[in-house]
Amino acid sequence: MAEQRHLAALDRVLELVVLLNKDMTESLAKEGLTPSRTTLLWLLRSTGPSTQRALADGLGVSARTVTGLVDGLEATGFVTRRPHPTDRRALLVSFTERGAAVVAAMEQEQAGFADLLFGGMSEDRFECLHAGLGEIVDRLRAAGLTTTPGEEPS
Repeated sequence: MAEQRHLAALDRVLELVVLLNKDMTESLAKEGLTPSRTTLLWLLRSTGPSTQRALADGLGVSARTVTGLVDGLEATGFVTRRPHPTDRRALLVSFTERGAAVVAAMEQEQAGFADLLFGGMSEDRFECLHAGLGEIVDRLRAAGLTTTPGEEPS
C-alpha cells in the first residue's frame, strides 16, 4: 500500500493539475482558443509556415484532426492558408497578424506566470523541484501514460 506521504503528495499534484487546467482553459477561452488549437499555434510558432501534413506529423495526429483545428483557427482569424510556393498540391498555414500578436502575448504571460510560480524559490529548492518533476514525467512516460500533443482528452 502507498505510504501516507505519497498519497498526500499525489493530492497536491492533483490539486495543482486542477488549478493549472482551470487557469489555462479560462485564459485560452478569453481568446476563443482551446488547448488543442493552442498546441497547434505553439507548433506553428516554432516551425514557421507549415503544411497541414507537417503540422499533423509534428502533433502526432491525423491529417483530418489538423484540418479541423486549422479550420477553426482560420475561422477565428488566427491563421490563414496560402498556396505553397513550390508544391501546388499543398497549402501553407501561417499566422495572421492577430494570431502572431496573440501568441506573442501568450509568451509574455507564460514568462510572467513562470516567474510567479518559481521566482521566489531558492535555487536549491527550484533545482530539486525541477529534477523531481522530470523524474515523475519520465516514470509516466515509461508507464505509457502520455497523450499525443493536440489530442483532446477523452
